[in-house]
Amino acid sequence: MIKHKTKIRVRYADTDQMRVVHHARFLEYFELGRSDLIRMLGMSYGDLERRGYLLPVVEVFARYRRPALYDEMIIVESLIKEIPKASLRIEYNVIREGEPDILVEGYTVHGFLNALSSKPTRAPAFFIEMIEKGLQGQ
Repeated sequence: MIKHKTKIRVRYADTDQMRVVHHARFLEYFELGRSDLIRMLGMSYGDLERRGYLLPVVEVFARYRRPALYDEMIIVESLIKEIPKASLRIEYNVIREGEPDILVEGYTVHGFLNALSSKPTRAPAFFIEMIEKGLQGQ
């Protein structure tokens, strides 16, 4: 399993009138965690795009258990558990810093697209190698 943690301070703009993080913001937090996870493995989204591939979200799920509040520090834990073939699944757990209880859990599934043709494709060999290396190193 590959795991990365991203710390985020909840901004006022992320909250509703009750100072609770709006549910849609957690998808943005997932994106921050995902970008940091892939960067930790040695590649940015920009690098992937320059090599001719896109990773659109094809499925998303979130289960909201507890609220996150304005000005709290939260941690987005992003996980890859398996080698991608035609799609990549990344799981997420959001916790309040210093506390074990999960606030939000979820996942995203990403397809691989050829950037020129916009047609679905298999995960490129260099991406699979990067994931395999990450799985072996952790």
